[in-house]
Amino acid sequence: MEIHEAGNDNQVMVWATDLDPNALEQAKRTARSEAVSGPVALMADAHVGMGATIGSVVPTQGAILPSCVGVDIGCGMSAVMLNRTADQLPDNLGPVLNAIGDSVPAGLGKWHGHETTAAWRFLQADPCPNNAGLDKSKLQKPAVQLGTLGGGNHFVEVSLDGDDNVWIVLHSGSRGIGNMLATQHIRHAKQLCKDLERSLEDKDLAYFLQSDEGYQGYIDDMLWAQRWALANRDQMLSQVVANAASLIGGDTQLKVLDTIKCHHNYAELENHEGVDIWVTRKGAIRAQVGDRGIIPGSMGTATYIVEGKGSADSYNSASHGAGRRMSRSEAKKSVSEADLSEMMAGKTWLSGSAAQLVDEAPSAYKDIEAVMVDQSDLVEVTHRLEAVVNYKGTA
Repeated sequence: MEIHEAGNDNQVMVWATDLDPNALEQAKRTARSEAVSGPVALMADAHVGMGATIGSVVPTQGAILPSCVGVDIGCGMSAVMLNRTADQLPDNLGPVLNAIGDSVPAGLGKWHGHETTAAWRFLQADPCPNNAGLDKSKLQKPAVQLGTLGGGNHFVEVSLDGDDNVWIVLHSGSRGIGNMLATQHIRHAKQLCKDLERSLEDKDLAYFLQSDEGYQGYIDDMLWAQRWALANRDQMLSQVVANAASLIGGDTQLKVLDTIKCHHNYAELENHEGVDIWVTRKGAIRAQVGDRGIIPGSMGTATYIVEGKGSADSYNSASHGAGRRMSRSEAKKSVSEADLSEMMAGKTWLSGSAAQLVDEAPSAYKDIEAVMVDQSDLVEVTHRLEAVVNYKGTA
């Protein structure tokens, strides 16, 4: 870990050895914000983001920066280990890939055709507070999107650990509703800071103080979106396991033996050194002593199951993945369909959609093995998973 002075007596603590200087400068601007109450921590996968650095951990006391949570509120990971081993998988994994696709609508604009029972139950028990004031048509999205994947770097994978145990690994967030809630609150925070003539080095660092109108409304909507995102992942895992059961061999009923869940785009009220603060993790997982987390690489590379070591300097945090090395536009220019196919050799994936997935190629991301070395003081690896099936949303 390195310490970088940000100015105004503020600091950025850095775990990344492969770091774009622009990401460090972006984190320094965040650290200098009047709303930030301590050093900003940059995880080993940190890179430039919209509004705030992806892979950053931001502490605030009596304040919150909506852009530091971002628009995919509650994005995170879930993983389950099944009572199956590699030798019980079918030789042809194409039908397993198809079963995942049948289970989980995925991609921009893809969702269920009607409200599901799971969505109805969730929304009856926990309706959206909607302090952002979204109109009724937009509030219908959670009802049809619960149990759907989205696009970009979100995925479902069938993976094997070092003992050949079969895992299902999933990455997704709060889909359209989280984006809409976040966008409205970010706009409100920017207008509030402008009206109150608050000094902002970057308008994306607009914030709410606890005394502000809008603070509690954002907190309530944000926490709800985090719950919805978790329920979304739970529902997808249930759908995938149920549909895959008939395709995976074995003499006993297919069962889940282990489950790990973690957010990595979220804020949580925590006590650090005797003080209650909001810890905002934008592309970072919580890694308290005993916390279990999931740190994926990219298509074609490893995913790590970890336990936290409880580093006070990182606010008990660790990276959320490998982190991008190239922007999506750069990757589309430099990676060909043939390149991606070569990188995905030996895996079952949506090879027919390679042209739509080149921006997700492993070469567009940092080396996950180096990232894990950089944060060996933050987490301990318990399982290394290798994907044999990869499913993503496409247009």
